[in-house]
Amino acid sequence: MRNRTLAQQAAKTLLLTLTTILAGGWQCLVAQDGPGSPNILIIFTDDQGYGDLGCYGSMTNKTPRMDQLAKDGTRFTDFYAQHVCGPSRSALLTGRYPVRSKGWGMPADEVTFAELISEAGYQTACIGKWDVSNRKPVIERMPNAQGFDYYFGTLGANDGGSVRFHENNDAAGSTKDMGSLIQLYTDRAIDYLQNRRDPQKPFALYVAHTMMHTIIGASPKFRGTSAGGLYGDVVEEFDFNTGRLLDTIDELGLRNNTLVIYTTDNGPWNQPAYTDKKKGHPESSIFWGDAGPLRDGKGSCYEAGSRAACIARWPGRIPAGRVSSAIFATIDFMPTFANLTGFRTPTDRTIDGVDQTELLFGTNENGARNTYFYQGNGVRHGKWKYLAAKHHVPGYARDKQRTEIEELYDLSSDIGETTNLAKQYPAKVNELRALMKKIAERK
Repeated sequence: MRNRTLAQQAAKTLLLTLTTILAGGWQCLVAQDGPGSPNILIIFTDDQGYGDLGCYGSMTNKTPRMDQLAKDGTRFTDFYAQHVCGPSRSALLTGRYPVRSKGWGMPADEVTFAELISEAGYQTACIGKWDVSNRKPVIERMPNAQGFDYYFGTLGANDGGSVRFHENNDAAGSTKDMGSLIQLYTDRAIDYLQNRRDPQKPFALYVAHTMMHTIIGASPKFRGTSAGGLYGDVVEEFDFNTGRLLDTIDELGLRNNTLVIYTTDNGPWNQPAYTDKKKGHPESSIFWGDAGPLRDGKGSCYEAGSRAACIARWPGRIPAGRVSSAIFATIDFMPTFANLTGFRTPTDRTIDGVDQTELLFGTNENGARNTYFYQGNGVRHGKWKYLAAKHHVPGYARDKQRTEIEELYDLSSDIGETTNLAKQYPAKVNELRALMKKIAERK
């Protein structure tokens, strides 16, 4: 079995190399020097609310480090992940909507940005929640086989109140102390930066936190210290530890050539229908989070399901103190990284992401995207959002007040999706229904 797995991975690596050579020449296989090849740090939280941070409107949680990150970079108001966790991760990794990248069941033949950026001379690491190998140790679908040189974390979620770790492909213990995870992942990320990476090569580091998913926990240092209860404690502990990670970037002299992106996988787990039932989770499990002005939360096709906080910083390249309302999404990371680092995106499959380099740099305030596809439920085009009558969402996310009709919202004036305009604009409904179908049917 192991020999077959190694042979499969060798064949996949050879195919990627040949594709890169044919598409762009040998120069794409060599790391570029200077400002054109930034280090990349992705900080990805779990189930964090759009309104949890001070810079996104929270009056409860104290998040000075994230607020400063927003001052140092650009804060995006119309950024999208996906509405649940596994699909959100496969979309980020592949630049493909989950209808194609398959979410929790992401196949081994999907191509990740880590595989491609490695071919451009980068070293890569993934720390934290993986969640695209069906939460099982399927070697050919784990991080090392999907382009990451180093991995430490958990293959799934903490729904049962515990997590099991892997370091690379090997089991590495477990814990039921959910309050230890933010610092643990941060410590591992700092250790990677200080001790594991090659200082002579650029890096791509993907830190995917388990918090604030399902059974949250804060360390003794933070528990009971916030004005927002246990959830507030967790948000503020995340803020503190993210500050530690950013300080490490500075101490190592990496600040000016590191692209930092913070976002989250989906909206907060705040639906009463779920919190009442607990769905087998311990009674002590806490589900909340602030969706801000958005409707509903995790799993929903309404905005709070997939619209996420996002901040990007690259001193001297990304404008500081800017707020952008351009449509931007995790699926755009792969094409954007391709432009910044010198690799080519796959040409043998649909890549739904677009290159948003000009948006990041502020040379095109509108960005390269004016549509977003809501997991088969609907589509946004400019200010207009269409939702199909039948919503394919998890049971816990169903809005009990929603009727089975098509919906149309003007997000420029109704961010909370309170007024259905479908009857007033039937032509727009027809137009967006056709657009949704076209996106879904791409191969």
